[in-house]
Amino acid sequence: MRLVVTPEEMGALDRSAIAAGTPESVLVERAGAAVAWRARQMLGGTYGRRVVIACGKGNNGADGRVAARVLRRWGARVAEIDVVAGVDRERAAREVARADLFVDAMFGTGFRGALDGDPAWLAEQATRVARVLAVDIPSGVDGASGAVRGAVVRADATVTFAYLKPGLLFEPGRTHAGAVDVADIGIRADDPHAAIATVTTADDARRAIGTRAPEEHKWRAAVLVVGGSSGMIGAPSMTARAALRTGSGMVVAAVPGHEAAARVGGGEVVARAMPATKSGALNPDAAEELLHGDIDRFKAAAIGPGIGRAPETAAAVARLVAEAPIPIVVDADALTILAEDPEPLRSRRAPTVVTPHDGEYARLAGHPVGDDRIAAASELARDLGVVVLLKGPATVVVDPAGGVAINPTGSPALATAGTGDVLTGIVAAFLARGAAPFDAAAAAAFVHGRAAEIAGTAPGLVAGDLIDALPPTLRALTDPRED
Repeated sequence: MRLVVTPEEMGALDRSAIAAGTPESVLVERAGAAVAWRARQMLGGTYGRRVVIACGKGNNGADGRVAARVLRRWGARVAEIDVVAGVDRERAAREVARADLFVDAMFGTGFRGALDGDPAWLAEQATRVARVLAVDIPSGVDGASGAVRGAVVRADATVTFAYLKPGLLFEPGRTHAGAVDVADIGIRADDPHAAIATVTTADDARRAIGTRAPEEHKWRAAVLVVGGSSGMIGAPSMTARAALRTGSGMVVAAVPGHEAAARVGGGEVVARAMPATKSGALNPDAAEELLHGDIDRFKAAAIGPGIGRAPETAAAVARLVAEAPIPIVVDADALTILAEDPEPLRSRRAPTVVTPHDGEYARLAGHPVGDDRIAAASELARDLGVVVLLKGPATVVVDPAGGVAINPTGSPALATAGTGDVLTGIVAAFLARGAAPFDAAAAAAFVHGRAAEIAGTAPGLVAGDLIDALPPTLRALTDPRED
């Protein structure tokens, strides 16, 4: 379990450790030594290397000064720049010009606002150095949200202490932090559940994937996909194929009309032609047919991929969401439809996951996501009483009871059409295989992002690449012989 704590919680943990008998000076020595060791790794050795360390006030600056002392002992030439006392810019510029490494120890995770004056100037100077190491978090990054409001240090690596902080996980802070090391300096949270969030790990995903029982049959993890409209038949097709590749034994795609069904079917996906309007949208009768048909045979349903926003479709979606007796994942246009009246979501008793991107979130919540993505997703989860998977550079999954998971996998290459439909299929498959909604959503985000990495087609990744990469991704997670 990888815990994430807020800067305020980290401050409380610091104080608790000191009150329990660990002197503050000992914590600072440990932190500074961890920074020095990371600097040594980045330099490939220390003898004769030149290092500039910009030190601010408080423990962040103290950590930098300890690191300077240790690096000098190892043979490095270290120039300390005291930001609090005022910076001799001419001297500092000379030191930066010949430095092999710039260490940013100006501000810690409690920073808010924007850098100005000497710190802002030093952040710009750091761009002239081949390697940059940040202490705790790059200066200029909001430790609570990852927001940047002006000048900022862009680090190649960051050493943070005890636990991860939100600002290191959310953009643009995540990019500015570079590779993040969490150094153990002897601070422990007495109650891990007090942490604001966890970071999803491969072990978490592995538990959600589970194993197939010897007596397994195709309907044990069957998924129903309801979607499609004129010109948008590819979306439910991708969702269905992703669910199959994630371990669903049977996937039925319920799409509007026989022409759409002919386009979706013909392979492993079973197509079902539903009542349709003349324009190729789902008719309200589709909900009646599904709810009074064999819906109980399915273990989960995905509602929304490519479904469109026709008034007739809106009626079908509202009824399906309100009355479907099985776990569902709701995505795409279905979320926009429900933003007009979210009562079908609030009234559900069966497990439910919604997967909005920022625009869909704004329509559902009535306001933009804002800087604090955890708070935004938590608000929506409590309001609707469902698990919220808020998509983004660092996807957040929130349970209405308060559980929060941040996804560490993926890349900007995922910002392409259809990848959300694939994610919906993965969530649905995990739900069908018996995972709890929160676990299914968190594991799906992890697998989705990892598949993008394994596909190896960035920056030209397309949604189909993700589906093709699902088997090796799942095999790497579940087969002990795989690396």
